[in-house]
Amino acid sequence: MSTDIAIGVDVGGSGIKAAPVDLGTGEFTAERLRVATPQPATPDAVADVVSRLVTSFDLPAEVPVGVAVPAPVKRGVVAFMANLDPSWAGTDARALMAQVLGRQATVVNDADAAGYAEALYGAAREVQGLAIVTTLGTGIGSALVMNGVLVPGTELGHLEIDGYDAEKRASSAVRERKDMSWRKWARRLQRYYSHLEMLFSPDVFVVGGGVSRKHEKFLPLLDLTTPIVPASLLNRAGIVGAAALAASTRSSV
Repeated sequence: MSTDIAIGVDVGGSGIKAAPVDLGTGEFTAERLRVATPQPATPDAVADVVSRLVTSFDLPAEVPVGVAVPAPVKRGVVAFMANLDPSWAGTDARALMAQVLGRQATVVNDADAAGYAEALYGAAREVQGLAIVTTLGTGIGSALVMNGVLVPGTELGHLEIDGYDAEKRASSAVRERKDMSWRKWARRLQRYYSHLEMLFSPDVFVVGGGVSRKHEKFLPLLDLTTPIVPASLLNRAGIVGAAALAASTRSSV
């Protein structure tokens, strides 16, 4: 049974969440646990919390563990960090997690994890071709999934559009900070998604982040050729995607 389960951990600026995931359904097999992110959120401090969460599920060592972090990750190494302690830059997070956990671990970008989860179990499931998953929050996260295969490491929220970093004009945080109407914000989203559509010709856009709960207020205002739909996994996506990517990595070794 353990071979059908993986543990996902989602590291955020305010909280670290974890749960074991049924890889067949994408559902949690035990109650999700959450611990406040330590301050300062150094690599060692975060790794200690991750270890305590993973250990609490009392699952065999062969159960894969995936950890999603809010940063670009290349071969397990964090390039830079905006939402946790800056000392993460250059950290081999995969080696660190393996050391504290005493088992193999996979470390991935949180938007990549969320996008992969939506492709496997959510709004982009069984999409033939290219799905672009975006998360609208403090910034704009992105994930590209081609025929079910994740293309990791995209940072499409940082595309320059009209002389601006896209997320500085169109993120959900910008809408809230500037107290924009949904219609005014939708005009900025229209410019952003039209640009993505021109560059990639995707088969579907999936829109995640907390604001996706209110998708009916802004998605119908967009005029695109590409279907654009709300994410379905919401705050489960990071955990589920991290677990699924860990299992995928383990099976390919």
